[in-house]
Amino acid sequence: MTTREYDITEQWVTDVATGGAVLGGGGGGSLGEGIEFGELAVEYGTPTVVPLDSLDPSEVVLTVSGVGAPAATESHVDPADYVRAVKLLVDRLAEEGSTVGALMTNEMGGFASVNGLLQSAVTGLPLVDAACNGRAHPTGPMGSIGLANDARVLQSGVGGVPETERRHEVIVRAQLGTAASTIRRTAEAAGGLVAVARNPVTADYATEHAAVGVYEQAETVGAAVRTATDGVTAAENIAEELDGNVVVTGTVDSCALETTGGFDVGTVTVDGYELTFWNEYMTLDHDGTRVSTFPDLITTLDAESGRPISTAEIEVGQQVSVLTAPGASLALGAGMADPTLFEPVEAAVDRPVINYAFTQE
Repeated sequence: MTTREYDITEQWVTDVATGGAVLGGGGGGSLGEGIEFGELAVEYGTPTVVPLDSLDPSEVVLTVSGVGAPAATESHVDPADYVRAVKLLVDRLAEEGSTVGALMTNEMGGFASVNGLLQSAVTGLPLVDAACNGRAHPTGPMGSIGLANDARVLQSGVGGVPETERRHEVIVRAQLGTAASTIRRTAEAAGGLVAVARNPVTADYATEHAAVGVYEQAETVGAAVRTATDGVTAAENIAEELDGNVVVTGTVDSCALETTGGFDVGTVTVDGYELTFWNEYMTLDHDGTRVSTFPDLITTLDAESGRPISTAEIEVGQQVSVLTAPGASLALGAGMADPTLFEPVEAAVDRPVINYAFTQE
């Protein structure tokens, strides 16, 4: 992946959000809300994206994220809440004698790929050309760039309708697993989603463990959707770009989704192909044979327009293309290299995952 500075325009926002939604693999937030969020950042001020290696190795990088279930119907997070989550940790770290030098998004997705732009425009902190992961993933530890589960971390979560019992502003310092669970429970209590800032690390650590240079791929994939004459062409162009395959184009025959534990979990079938998801698509099977497994990319596109469709949006009767791409074509962070972090995936979707994810050539 390459890394460079970018001219942040509304067209860049749309392409990166669209490409991010493809790379999100069914998760990573709403594409429509992502474009609105990015455009708001451009209207508000001058967000900046800089190469990670332009920072001093000792500078502190703070991850920004949204945590929750995409299909939750009672969630409420304003754009200002994402800024508030950052300020809570910037202020806490300042009290402890540490200065935040830059922000980094958690993952790629319709919203996630442009998350950080408004915080950058408001605070003046640059967003680095990197992410905890160059695709979307379901759990906080997967987006914690290799930090050990017993590492003590600092995280904040903000969300819920103001002036109601659902409103939450939380700062937690605890071991990583405990902190991630606390933020997830906060998201549930807030109606399904919270804006998050978390896990301050040095730029040197981020360079070694994060997915570096993610925006060019998202922009290229998004432009492939924008310039295609139809959905089938868009899917083929994306597959070529990611060295992937359009596995099937057909009708969504069934879709089952349950929001539980702060996640969306369920199954989708398309012309005999079965997809499972835990926020993001986790497995793709056909006639009892595994076709693709997370963290390889499994994603769905509208067959007419090529617009990516998330697991929260997919419905019975839609015409979709199911596209896969190998993890080697993506920028993956350190969280994708630890098999223990995949054990909850198997429990959630009730399918084998680890043996497929870590034995593929």
